[in-house]
Amino acid sequence: SRTRQEGRNGERTGDCGLRAWFPGPCGGRAAPLGNLVPADTDSGGERQTEARAGRAHFQPCRWPPVNHCQSSPSTVVTLPALQEVQHPGMKWTEKQKRTYTGSTLPGEKKDTTSVPFPQSYSPEYVESGWYQWWEKEGFFTPEYHLPHAASRTFSLCIPPPNVTGTLHLGHALTVAIQDSLARWRRMLGCKVLWVPGCDHAGIATQSVVERRLLREHGKHRQDYGREEFLREVWKWKNEKGDEIYHQLRKLGASLDWSRACFTMDEGFSRAVTEAFVRLCDSGLIYRSEALVNWSCALGSAISDVEVEMKQLTGRTLLSVPGYEKRIEFGTMVTFAYPLEGVGDVSTTRPETILGDVAIAVHPEDPRYKDLHGRACRHPFTERLLPIIADALVDKELGTGAVKVTPAHDHTDFLLSQRHSLPHLTVIGGDGHMTSLCGQWLEGVRRFDARERVMEALMEKKMFRGRRDHPMSLPVCSRSGDVIEPLLRKQWFVRCGEMAGKAIQAVDDGELEIIPSFYTKTWRNWLSNISDWCISRQLWWGHQIPAYRVSLPNSKNNQELWTWGRTEEEARQRAVTKFKTLPSDITLSQDTDVLDTWFSSGLFPFAMLGWPRKTPDLAQFYPNTILETGSDLIFFWVARMVMLGTELTGQLPFKQVLLHSLVRDKHGRKMSKSLGNVIDPLDVISGVSLERLQEKVKEGNLDPRETTVAMEAQRKDFPKGIPECGADAMRFALCSHKIHDFNILDVLVLSCRHFCNKMWQTVKFTLGALENSGSPLGTTAEISPLSSIDRWICSQLYSTVLQCERGFENYELHSVTSTLQSFWVHSLCDVYLECVKPVLAAGNGAEDGEVQRARQILFHCVSVSLALLSPFMPYLTEELWQRLQPHGGTADPSTSLCVQGYPQSSQLVRTNNMF
Repeated sequence: SRTRQEGRNGERTGDCGLRAWFPGPCGGRAAPLGNLVPADTDSGGERQTEARAGRAHFQPCRWPPVNHCQSSPSTVVTLPALQEVQHPGMKWTEKQKRTYTGSTLPGEKKDTTSVPFPQSYSPEYVESGWYQWWEKEGFFTPEYHLPHAASRTFSLCIPPPNVTGTLHLGHALTVAIQDSLARWRRMLGCKVLWVPGCDHAGIATQSVVERRLLREHGKHRQDYGREEFLREVWKWKNEKGDEIYHQLRKLGASLDWSRACFTMDEGFSRAVTEAFVRLCDSGLIYRSEALVNWSCALGSAISDVEVEMKQLTGRTLLSVPGYEKRIEFGTMVTFAYPLEGVGDVSTTRPETILGDVAIAVHPEDPRYKDLHGRACRHPFTERLLPIIADALVDKELGTGAVKVTPAHDHTDFLLSQRHSLPHLTVIGGDGHMTSLCGQWLEGVRRFDARERVMEALMEKKMFRGRRDHPMSLPVCSRSGDVIEPLLRKQWFVRCGEMAGKAIQAVDDGELEIIPSFYTKTWRNWLSNISDWCISRQLWWGHQIPAYRVSLPNSKNNQELWTWGRTEEEARQRAVTKFKTLPSDITLSQDTDVLDTWFSSGLFPFAMLGWPRKTPDLAQFYPNTILETGSDLIFFWVARMVMLGTELTGQLPFKQVLLHSLVRDKHGRKMSKSLGNVIDPLDVISGVSLERLQEKVKEGNLDPRETTVAMEAQRKDFPKGIPECGADAMRFALCSHKIHDFNILDVLVLSCRHFCNKMWQTVKFTLGALENSGSPLGTTAEISPLSSIDRWICSQLYSTVLQCERGFENYELHSVTSTLQSFWVHSLCDVYLECVKPVLAAGNGAEDGEVQRARQILFHCVSVSLALLSPFMPYLTEELWQRLQPHGGTADPSTSLCVQGYPQSSQLVRTNNMF
């Protein structure tokens, strides 16, 4: 184990008891090169914390010495301290910010040669200027010529974020992983195409704009009319849409911005229309009347995967949009029907009693065997209701006798089809009771009607009581509204056959899902998939390219439909289909729009120009991989596979990589509706608690949810979020395994410390290379090597090998762990401490041993920066550019992001030297 001893004049010496001296570059007395600064002492404006048990840890000394290097006021601005943040096991004190204010113009290469090396790492200083230069030089386009280019391609698409607002940490995780893979492949010489884009987010965007117009102008969308309202949405989109792209650039995402697409762009809209028409022609899209999941708050149908089942253990009061008081759920109400012998009937939804058309019992229930085929009278309408026997009835549920309301319950709808029962819709799309209920309930809100019905049952002496009842309550994931099953004529996609192909593709190994345990989830869900309702009763979105046909002799209630890429094509199709003259046809386009996930499901090929046969489509489709959150496996991934296979004849990608979810400190998924989302820019730049609270207020949360969200912020971030930088955040995000995790913890701050460790190491290296004279050669030119040189080279070789394996297996957490371990433990803790006496002994002399130590040090640091580049693009670029003039091999006009990624085959000679 190491020991530290105090030398003369209070100077610490290393474990060998040596004090090394090195001439200061700024004149005056030199700083002690052998100085070992304890890891928990202040260095460069930060507190360094090492929590590794069982051994002491040190960092390289500050170089150049603080007293002998003055920062230029033209390039560094020191700002006042922001805060001190306490975390378990870590104390963080942010003392200063440095801002790069050099003369570099936007788009020009950042000047790193004529400005002094700042004393400490500052994310704001480091991340300034680089992205504009990368983008202007075209480094992120597949057309950029790489000197080490390979014939392979690598293509992927970013899961298009909703245009409704800003990215949160969940999006940042996706970007960090995708960008690391894209940068790694680019450095390997692949032609990389990573396409950015935004989703129009029909429901979310329309809701946001509607609330804004109501708040600012006191108007509903119906007050504007469809065309004027859509102009307001486009106006809002043009104002807000660039915020997401700004965030992506700040994150360092190496996207090809020349190919950015929006799902409502003209080209993409053409692809959506083409897909609808082709699927209609093949019989995979059809129109039918069926029970759909309806959100009264949205006034629209939603798909099955947008319904969240809320588990209730008993009586529960829940907030429902549009109601001031909380509504009771999780109770079973029992009442009597006026027929002797039937006994009591149970229901969890008394408000639907006016839609009852039958009473159902189990055929083997001895309590009701004598009542099969008989009828009872409705307590309010006097209608005769048949008593039917069906095995679908659960004998143990309630009294064993259940009311049948086919127009408002999925099981009851199936019963109605079996027993030819009528459908009575008693709740409208706006959540109010219909005229079928009679004057006493017509126009009353559904949950208010619930109370009126129970009061009426009590008056008729038919109410038998209520009790707790565990149940699953369907809730709209978009609005938080309780789902109302409603009977509607909608457009559906037949999914059975396409789902079978998607299952087969995985079973045959044509499509790989990573991690593999999601394969079972994939198979189970697709095996039980139902047809997909794609109609949405919205104005914002792709209007369905289907047209209702009116003929001279057609009846008003008769529905005749056609479809086409244009209205004229639809008319010609109608002429052929109905064998009539064009002049006899009147067309009216369906006012509904398509489900947002329908257009998103086309993204892998529509972004490349489909249905046109473009060069991009020929070169980059199928995509190499899809990387996304595990929560989108049903919403997006399965639909892309089904639609891509059907419309292009090919799988849209060869691999699916699913990552874990970022959750808040309470284990909840980050969601705008919960107000617990965190803007990645707030982690990058830091933010005060006051600003976090302002952002919640600026959102579109319900006032009650706003209060809850703000209280959670006060507990979780009492002093705000400290500045961590994009590199530290990206590195932390990529350092987690497949399990869900909370990122705003010690990890990001520790990665921020690691950035400072890298900064101090390169600062020391530059000091050691200051008087090296001629440019350093390669390791192949170095001979002989000392034992410690051979050891560090072998460690570097092992690190490169592990990085290769980690990237190939998509185990990024393994790569980041390996790189951090090499830099901190092998390079800093061992090698630097051993070569400090060697470098100091040279005292400016160009003897072989000193020069070899410089070359090996330069080699290790340069290779390590290249290895880290996919994860930390800003910091590695800054340090690499400052280091390269000493190497003399790199083109001064180029970037680290387009250099070759270190490979074990290149280092094998060095590894075999010992």
